[in-house]
Amino acid sequence: QLQLVESGGGLVQAGGSLRLSCAAAGRTFSTYNMAWFRQAPGKDREFVAAITRNGGSASSTDSVKGRFTISRDNAKNTVYLQMNSLKPEDTAVYYCAAGPYAPVPFTTGNAYNYWGQGTQVTVSS
Repeated sequence: QLQLVESGGGLVQAGGSLRLSCAAAGRTFSTYNMAWFRQAPGKDREFVAAITRNGGSASSTDSVKGRFTISRDNAKNTVYLQMNSLKPEDTAVYYCAAGPYAPVPFTTGNAYNYWGQGTQVTVSS
């Protein structure tokens, strides 16, 4: 079992930055690939970024490339999403998720077994 708790969301102006954190409870955090997804009102859940269990490989969706960076600290059981140059279209509830190891992280939500409760990110224009 793995429990995930996101934090760091909030209201920010366009062009600003936020860093989301996802703290995991459980001794097996380092065995999981981790990912961030987001869901805007009225839209489907969308993959944002993912990272392998040791941080050796990461991927992100095209719309956030060059702006968002996923990282993890296994000693702290935490995964991060650094978000820079935020745009109003980044407004959504952001969720972290944990799933089984794969050398290239999965980008679909059904590949992940554990989910956090989400944190709201609102970007004003």
